[in-house]
Amino acid sequence: MLHHLEIWVEDLAASNASVGWLLARLGYEVQSTWASGISYAQGDFYIVLESGPDVAPQRHNRVAPGMNHMAFSVPGTAEMDQVTEEAQAHGFTLMFADRHPHAGGAGHYAAYLEDAAGFEIELVAQP
Repeated sequence: MLHHLEIWVEDLAASNASVGWLLARLGYEVQSTWASGISYAQGDFYIVLESGPDVAPQRHNRVAPGMNHMAFSVPGTAEMDQVTEEAQAHGFTLMFADRHPHAGGAGHYAAYLEDAAGFEIELVAQP
């Protein structure tokens, strides 16, 4: 079981407005906040967004070594479509729009979203 995930971000306010919004929309709750970070929890698992003096001032590059993206399950295609639409009003752009919602293959109903900082989040519709 994954215990937690810590994501270093260049601009905490911007990342919280996009990624933080999406985490809350998916049912995560704010666990704690501090000057350079915020954590969102669901059950015993939590995700941290943190910025501070040790974070390099650069855009996230999902194709460089390191984390490419996070993927979250969403209950059903209608809910996934709704979250995808809402996410675009919160700083995300739809990746692979020409192949949406089957960019991952014919049997995979998903949305691939990217925020202004370059973080990719995949929403996968569950049957």
